[in-house]
Amino acid sequence: MSLCFSVSESAFNLRYGFRDSEPMGQSLKIRVKTRTRKGFCPSKVVCVDYPRPDIDNTSNFLEAAYLSSSFRTSPRPSKPLKVVIAGAGLAGLSTAKYLADAGHKPLLLEARDVLGGKIAAWKDGDGDWYETGLHIFFGAYPNIQNLFGELGINDRLQWKEHSMIFAMPNKPGEFSRFDFPEVLPAPLNGILAILRNNEMLTWPEKVKFAIGLLPAIIGGQAYVEAQDGLTVQEWMRKQVQPSDLVRELGVPDRVTTEVFIAMSKALNFINPDELSMQCILIALNRFLQEKHGSKMAFLDGNPPERLCLPIVEHIQSLGGEVRLNSRVQKIELNDDGTVKNFLLTNGNVIDGDAYVFATPVDILKLQLPENWKEMAYFKRLEKLVGVPVINIHIWFDRKLKNTYDHLLFSRSPLLSVYADMSLTCKEYYNPNQSMLELVFAPAEEWISCSDSEIIDATMKELAKLFPDEISADQSKAKIVKYHVVKTPRSVYKTIPNCEPCRPLQRSPVEGFYLAGDYTKQKYLASMEGAVLSGKLCAQAIVQDYVLLAARGKGRLAEASMC
Repeated sequence: MSLCFSVSESAFNLRYGFRDSEPMGQSLKIRVKTRTRKGFCPSKVVCVDYPRPDIDNTSNFLEAAYLSSSFRTSPRPSKPLKVVIAGAGLAGLSTAKYLADAGHKPLLLEARDVLGGKIAAWKDGDGDWYETGLHIFFGAYPNIQNLFGELGINDRLQWKEHSMIFAMPNKPGEFSRFDFPEVLPAPLNGILAILRNNEMLTWPEKVKFAIGLLPAIIGGQAYVEAQDGLTVQEWMRKQVQPSDLVRELGVPDRVTTEVFIAMSKALNFINPDELSMQCILIALNRFLQEKHGSKMAFLDGNPPERLCLPIVEHIQSLGGEVRLNSRVQKIELNDDGTVKNFLLTNGNVIDGDAYVFATPVDILKLQLPENWKEMAYFKRLEKLVGVPVINIHIWFDRKLKNTYDHLLFSRSPLLSVYADMSLTCKEYYNPNQSMLELVFAPAEEWISCSDSEIIDATMKELAKLFPDEISADQSKAKIVKYHVVKTPRSVYKTIPNCEPCRPLQRSPVEGFYLAGDYTKQKYLASMEGAVLSGKLCAQAIVQDYVLLAARGKGRLAEASMC
């Protein structure tokens, strides 16, 4: 084993007045020799951070940077608005951050004792962290990338090599790679990555797949949006027409088996027979349009401290406030149907000039006042339902060798993606023991099962991924401990015909707003979508300043007359 250190610098664009970020820290490289099998590349355990990609001059990054700068450069309010926000996930944190940038005073209320919502994490008795999900930060996430820069924490992202790595179910223990060459621009780098991979699709299948995607390439966004009414499976069938010629050129069924199942489970934790094809096409569009769009980074530690806390500190530095253990029990209304206050479970009454619900859509629906439920804006939310997901952490008694310092697509019927976090994450690094973090999906049939049942099923799948190192009966690598985190309602289930039901951030109720990845924004159910929804929510409130300030003066006048 060779051990070496390297330091890579994270360049940062100061054009929009962001604070500079520190250089990326030292990174470890570990190489482990593995036996070579004829016909495939042996796996290597390599732990190394790559330099931050050059994403600062892409059109999407600049668009996101401009929106961020609009808050800092907007006219300072004569009387800052007090905006009460329920939910301190990324959507609520983003809303509060950008409102504070615009000179207002957000009060962020979090029901639990931990920040982050769907990126929350907890520390166990041994001091080890376990998380709600396995979180990946893509180059095609411009608002998140801007957020890291604005906070001066670019160095907290650990960028990996530009590859996508899939397990080979028919060849246990082997992997198939899509390597994106750095020397080519998009979409040529993605096309070459696909063409150079010969394990998952044959050449004729690649050609037919490309022809099947031509309508999306030619038709653009209008075509993509029109596919919202079809599942991935239905879209595939639609490509195969009765004509012998078209059937010959149609997208092969094996594309679903080899590609779309893994993509569907990674994007929305469900299978292609449920997922809207729009979701797949949007992801492909984002990843293929930008050279570094599909490049991945891991956070260098637990999300509450490494990402959420810097946002909170920024909010507080500008006069905002964040309170934990502050669960909203009821949205109380005025006689005219507008929000009077938030009543908390601890008995406190919180009032403000404007109100935001930045919780998951399922929680919002439980809290909706009766007089609002028949409004078309809120009634459409019935279609939006969170999907169950299970996140698993397993600590083993040894260092596993058949893995990478990267996200891995398991292509297992029970598992989605996984990573050896003892390699990919600095805070979790361990040279002697592996900690696998795995997404168990689809999880609907398993969410009510016991933790031990879920672990037993997971170990059977891991025995296929690590045939030389893991067995279901633990006769090889042994489990030191595990944590199972169940989320009965996670991101909204992106099934067909959901798009018209996604609400704008400004509600028809004056002074009441929504934020969350389920609200209308172009990045669907993702961390990027949550952050962008918060910016759009803050933008709507800033635009409504005159109206909201007038409402506040009216309430003060009424109170003085009483």
